[in-house]
Amino acid sequence: MDQEGYHLLLVEDNLGDVLLIEEYLHEKVLNLKLAVTNTFEEAQEKLTAGTHRFDGIILDLTLPDLQGEALILKVKELAGDVSIIVLTGYSNIEFGMKSLSLGVSDYLLKDELSPTSLYKSIIYSIGRSRISQQLKHSELKYRELFHLSPQPMYLYNLSTLQFMDVNKAAIDHYGYTKDEFLQMNLKHIRPEPEIPKLERMINSIRSGKVGVGPKIFTHKKKNGEIITVEIKSSLIDHEGVKAEVVLANDITERMQYIKAIEDQNKRLQEIAWMQSHVVRAPLARLMSLVMAVDTLEEDFGKENYSKMIMDSAVELDEIIRDIVKKTDKVSLEAKMKEKYDQSSEV
Repeated sequence: MDQEGYHLLLVEDNLGDVLLIEEYLHEKVLNLKLAVTNTFEEAQEKLTAGTHRFDGIILDLTLPDLQGEALILKVKELAGDVSIIVLTGYSNIEFGMKSLSLGVSDYLLKDELSPTSLYKSIIYSIGRSRISQQLKHSELKYRELFHLSPQPMYLYNLSTLQFMDVNKAAIDHYGYTKDEFLQMNLKHIRPEPEIPKLERMINSIRSGKVGVGPKIFTHKKKNGEIITVEIKSSLIDHEGVKAEVVLANDITERMQYIKAIEDQNKRLQEIAWMQSHVVRAPLARLMSLVMAVDTLEEDFGKENYSKMIMDSAVELDEIIRDIVKKTDKVSLEAKMKEKYDQSSEV
């Protein structure tokens, strides 16, 4: 016996059918709340009162105050997403198909009704309704996240590469209007040399060979500006079409900053090499000359040694000045970057 709780509305004017349906339901469902009405007017009161949230509606098609298609349309309007199971005493396949097209979940004949068939119809109908509601909620949440994202996002058809949707951030950043985007495909925002790389990537996505994680690509804005973007994407089924939703984070400034840091580090390494190698040569000569002078007899060759010492000292001084100049330049660039970073954060 099913122990899950169900809150159902039975709209049936025949007392015998009401008792039979109640018996069938209690045979299969342990925790059952069943509200019974005999007319459309009573059902309307239940559905509009706001005090009840029904999981499903079991609806007889022939009521004293309303019948058939008109009854289905009225109840459907009142019920919203709630599943409707139609019961009828007449076998009419054409009308049964018509009922399903109007949005009812199932169409059952009273003469063929059994506890099992009624129970299966109810749980399948409620299950489909809940899944539908979850999908609608997910789609609404997706749209909110998509359109309210401060980062450029777009959705494209994986087969044609055509843009299917773009958010405002993408419109503002790339410079195209939404109508222009929807007439374009992915190739239009890629520099010409990048097209082969894009095609290889798309083929890998279609074959399921692309690994997880962000990817770095080059994009082109409407004004021709080339930017570097970090792409994060996910495959989805959008209205029956295999698509990919993409978040494109412009990292152009970040990449330029990284390159500047790398250049700065390279210059610092050059300075360090000068300190450890270039400075040592004249310094070693000075030390050797000083030691040699101490061993010389008075005035013997001291003038030549003095000149050599002075030459080495001048050379060492020039090297030190060059080191100071390079260090000052690196320090100035670092301060300018720091000032830029602070202004970017404001």
